[in-house]
Order: sequence, then C-alpha cells, then structure tokens
Amino acid sequence: MSIALANAVCQRCQVCFTPAERIVDSNGELYHEHCFVCTCFQPFPKGLFYEFEGRKFCEHDFQMLFAPCCGSCGEFIIGRVVKAMNSNWHPGCFCCELCDMELADLGFVKNAGRHLCWPCYNLEKAKGLGKYIRRQCHLVIKEQPFMFRNDWCHPDPFGCTHCRKELTAEAELKGELYCLPCHGKMAFPICGACHRPIDGCVVNALGKQWHVEHFVCAKCEKPFLGHRHYEKGLAYCETHYNQLFGDVCYSCHHVIEGDLVLALNKAWCVNCFSCCTCNNKLTLKNKFMEFDMKPMCKRCYKNFPLELKKQLKKLVELAAPKA
Repeated sequence: MSIALANAVCQRCQVCFTPAERIVDSNGELYHEHCFVCTCFQPFPKGLFYEFEGRKFCEHDFQMLFAPCCGSCGEFIIGRVVKAMNSNWHPGCFCCELCDMELADLGFVKNAGRHLCWPCYNLEKAKGLGKYIRRQCHLVIKEQPFMFRNDWCHPDPFGCTHCRKELTAEAELKGELYCLPCHGKMAFPICGACHRPIDGCVVNALGKQWHVEHFVCAKCEKPFLGHRHYEKGLAYCETHYNQLFGDVCYSCHHVIEGDLVLALNKAWCVNCFSCCTCNNKLTLKNKFMEFDMKPMCKRCYKNFPLELKKQLKKLVELAAPKA
C-alpha cells in the first residue's frame, strides 16, 4: 500500500484502510467495500448508482424520491418525459385513447378529457354529427357506409365480387369483397363479437368463435392475443379474474389460498408479509412502518439516515388527503 493510501480514510466512516482489503474509488472518493452503499444501506446493484446533491442513491430510491411517474403505467420515468394533459408520460405510453397510436411525435387533440390522434378526433366529430368520415379522403359519408380494411367507406365504387350487387354490408376475403349472404354461403365462421365473417385465425372459446383481436377481457377489454384467459360466464385476464373472484397477494401476485394478511390497504400471503429491507417475516402484532407501499420493520427504519426520514415524511404529508 502506498503512503498516500496508508494515510487515506473512508469517505463514509472516516476510518483508515487495511493493507489487504479492497478499496472502492468513486470519482476520487475512497470507500471501504462495505461502506459503498445507498442511503438505504443496500449495495448498489451491479455497481450502478445515481448521485444527487452530493448523495448516492440506488436506482430504486432515486426513482422513488426524484423521478416523475407516468400517467399511464404508473412507473417511474428515466429519460425523455412527455408533459401533456396535466401529467407526465413515457413517450411510448402517451397514446391515442381510441386506437393506441403513439402521440409523442405526432401531436394530439384534446376531446372530452381524452387525448386523441387526428384521425380518431375526426371520427368522433363525425359520430357527433351522426355521420362517418373516411380517413383516406376525409369526406363525410352521406350514404350508408360500410367497413373495408378497418376504414369506413363510400359504397359507390364497391360491389360484391360474386353477385355484383352494391354493398351496404361486406366481408373481406383475400383482398376481395363479398356481401354477407354470399360470404355466408362460403361457410366461414362468424365472430361472436362483431357478427362478421372470420377470414384468418379463429379463437374458439365460450362456445363461440372470435376474431383474434375481438376476443378480449370482459373487464379491461384488452385482447388476449394467445395469452391465457379465465372463464366464468365471460372471459377475463388473470389480473381481473383475480380482482373479481379472489384476493391477490400484493407481493407474489398469486391468488391467496388459505390465511391472508390485510395491511396497508392490500392483501398478502402470510409467508409474503415481511420487511421489505431485511425480509424478516412480520405479523399484525409486530410494529412496522410503510416504505414504498411495503412494510418495513421498526429496526430497519431506525437505521435510515435522518435526511431520508424527513424526505419520506414529506412524501407522506403530500400524499395525505387535505381536510
């Protein structure tokens, strides 16, 4: 060990280094290996940390204390932030509320408290007038419209490929158009949601057949797209099936079988209800504090730096409802 290191002290504990121990050098600041930790006393995962106002934080604590939350997914935002509709968003989460098109680089229109892309806004405006607008030409359809390739169309240019009658309702098959009677004769299954013929992949469920994009959760209306679903009269995704018909553990996200713990306005498996720092199991008889919406034993909370305790107290006060 050089003379300079022999006289150096740890930036955190101010104790000298021994010749055999490992030393962490962070931007010229020296630490014992066990002293180079976050303000929550946990080591930095993979050595990654964030520095703010002279203090070092792990990614989780930095996000919790300083990063904005996305108005859609609720996750913390690191990097580019979209500010709109009095909220913050990930660029990929700020989407049209009707068609899910990303709006960060396209612009949007505010409509009845919703953020919409221009095509959907035009469609909503036309619906308010009792009419449809074709997205390709942006003209109001005065006649009886029909759907072709996900767009409402004027009927004039189109006729059934088989019988040549003018179309007022249609089905699409390999780029060709057929009226419903002709298409029905071709023995194609009918979707249980839109009642239109299915050309392509078919989902068989609930005793009916569905377009893949029309077989959705009865609660959130998101398509399953091949993922597992649960049936109880209707089809549900796992999250909403559990919300409606069973208690879900906040920690492991599985349906709770047997005894449960109700704390912090959440349900927990008995084995999952533990201190979020030291993982020691807790019961409702134990005294615990709330940290990041999770329980923390009183012993771990006492070890927090005073500055972090003050910041947490401010967050609790801001989150508390005002009288």
